[in-house]
Amino acid sequence: MAAVKGKDLVFGLDIGTRSIVGTVGYKDGTRFHVVAQREKEHESRAMLDGQIHDIGKVGATIAEVKGLLEQDLGRKLTQVCIAAAGRVLRTVTTSVEYTYGTEKEILDEDIYALETMGVEQAYEEFIRDNDTDMQFYCVGYTAMRYYLNGYPIGNLEGHKARTAGVDLIATFLPDDVVDGLYKAVGVAGLQVANLTLEPIAAIQVAIPEKFRMLNLALVDVGAGTSDISITKEGAITAYGMIPIAGDSLTEILVQHCLVDFETAEQIKRKIGVQESIDYVDILGLPQTIGAGEAKELLQDNIQRMTKEVADCIRELNGEKPVSAVFVVGGGGMVPGYTQALAEQLGIAKERVAIRGEDVMQTITFDVANARKDSLMVTPIGICLSYYEQSNNFIFVAFNDQRVKLYDNGRLSVVEAAIAAGFPNENLFPKRGDAVEYTVDGKSRMVRGEQGEAAVITVNGQEGDIHTRIQNGDKVVLVPSTAGEAAHPMLERLPEMAQQVHITVGGIQIELPRQAYVNGQRQLGFYEIQNGDEIRIQNWYTVEQVAQYADIPIQGRILVNDAPARPNTKVYEGFDVRFEQGEIEDTWENLPEEPEETWEELPKEPEETWENLPEETEEIREESLEETEESREDTVDRAQENAAETVPAQAGEVELQVVVNRQTVTLRGKSGYVFVDIFDFFEFDLGNSQGRNIVTLLNGHSAQHFEELHQGDEIEIYWA
Repeated sequence: MAAVKGKDLVFGLDIGTRSIVGTVGYKDGTRFHVVAQREKEHESRAMLDGQIHDIGKVGATIAEVKGLLEQDLGRKLTQVCIAAAGRVLRTVTTSVEYTYGTEKEILDEDIYALETMGVEQAYEEFIRDNDTDMQFYCVGYTAMRYYLNGYPIGNLEGHKARTAGVDLIATFLPDDVVDGLYKAVGVAGLQVANLTLEPIAAIQVAIPEKFRMLNLALVDVGAGTSDISITKEGAITAYGMIPIAGDSLTEILVQHCLVDFETAEQIKRKIGVQESIDYVDILGLPQTIGAGEAKELLQDNIQRMTKEVADCIRELNGEKPVSAVFVVGGGGMVPGYTQALAEQLGIAKERVAIRGEDVMQTITFDVANARKDSLMVTPIGICLSYYEQSNNFIFVAFNDQRVKLYDNGRLSVVEAAIAAGFPNENLFPKRGDAVEYTVDGKSRMVRGEQGEAAVITVNGQEGDIHTRIQNGDKVVLVPSTAGEAAHPMLERLPEMAQQVHITVGGIQIELPRQAYVNGQRQLGFYEIQNGDEIRIQNWYTVEQVAQYADIPIQGRILVNDAPARPNTKVYEGFDVRFEQGEIEDTWENLPEEPEETWEELPKEPEETWENLPEETEEIREESLEETEESREDTVDRAQENAAETVPAQAGEVELQVVVNRQTVTLRGKSGYVFVDIFDFFEFDLGNSQGRNIVTLLNGHSAQHFEELHQGDEIEIYWA
């Protein structure tokens, strides 16, 4: 704000139902200096019951008051502090606590952050408990008491704490009340520097902190509303209002004296200072009314008004009267008001008093002919509230949309976006469409590419969602984009990178794995589609091996030294030989092997997700049990494959071996390898529980396809 003699000035404006009072001053230590005062009554009833009805007319009156003050000060005023009347007031009492990572000294900003957290929590509770279509805003709050490490304390600042807490009372008013005030001061070319509630402002002056240990009530009797606040145990504990005040008395005089509202208002103000009041009625006839007659005329309405105030005080104070009542505002200056309120509360009449100059002990008036009565308590309190708490709404332009935000001191672009109803998904980059498919029955998903983030500028400068914003800022946000859809290729599957190692005629060769997609064999450059079912084949037929190695098939075919056919399956580590032999031993005399459809293709054990390349993503929740089952499947397949290489009618031999000290007879084949044991000896391969299986043949580690001999000693157990 502007400075006078090096001091920052605060401009407080009390926008009342009957008049607008402007006060300008500055704080020097504990004292507040008033350097300018101006008052202007509304020329028409542009406000009713504390709410603006004609924004243009109220704005024009504010502009007049502002102009007069600027003349007095010799400089422009651009910002103003205002207070809202509590016509549809709602209050919420809440408690919050914050735990710091380590013990720290509490600073002023820590207290502000704690109170802001309390206001936000109060608002959430208000929205949850009030089913209303009206938009409400917090227009003021009061910290009732603070807590240091769980214990009550008067002031947190400077103390070291692990936890800090606050009990807080927040007040809420409808958007139309708040919005009307902002628009009216905007008409006068002003910006709001702080917004508070009228009873909060009044109590700053009328009830100093040293008196708040007492159970007191403050009643601010304006023209349209009577605002009430309660103090007890050192804190402000409640706020309330009733929509009846001084104008209800003026209306009676209008009807009785047959005058306009302004004339009736003048009659009311003279009742306490003149024995008789002269006036001219609407017919142009001079009239006179005695002060006693006027008091008698207003008595019933004063009784009704004070009864409603007393009932509200009791309700806010736990259904009991307070010890004393302080009255401020022009409406409470009507003769008989304080005595009637004392009677309604059932307390001594001396304990209900009008507060004016007597409570302005810390106020210095640096202006000639300063007004110091109860009508000035609230305007000065509005100025003092600026120093106590910053509570304001700001307006920003978001993509050319005017957005109003409650200013908690740390607003950013994301709050403006939320208030403007900007879709959350358009704030952050989006991935392109994913492709989901299965490999050997296990689900996989490859995500699309990441899109571009939203492009944000604040007042033409590059920003992001966390960029701080202030009143009047212009935010432009270009929505984020979606990235390119996923295009997984078959050759990029980790299973396809593994080779099948086979020995042919004593020479080891490497063969790529084969893939079938939805039953059709596909090459590596195939692009996987959403919903594809992929099977990876980890074997070749003898004929395919021969073609790959460019070896003609002739004579005997031996797979692991056992006779086989061209369509016999050959797996990892198998040995294939082509030898000359007798006709009865050649492959033409062996029975045909059954054809196998792609759905029956054996499965390879699943790779763990940690080993997958970044392009593919596997469901990571695969259990250890599923992994062990895959290992068991692999061993079972090896047994089946070894059995398939020997025809049932070949020369069968019986072989006796000792397995874990038990004699086991092997029969049905002309030769046996180590894995054949599992066809004749029961051993639970699935019960690993994270252990390794130990297989010993005659004391040394056994190979799966190592040939067995009569009397071999075998040991199988879990390590």
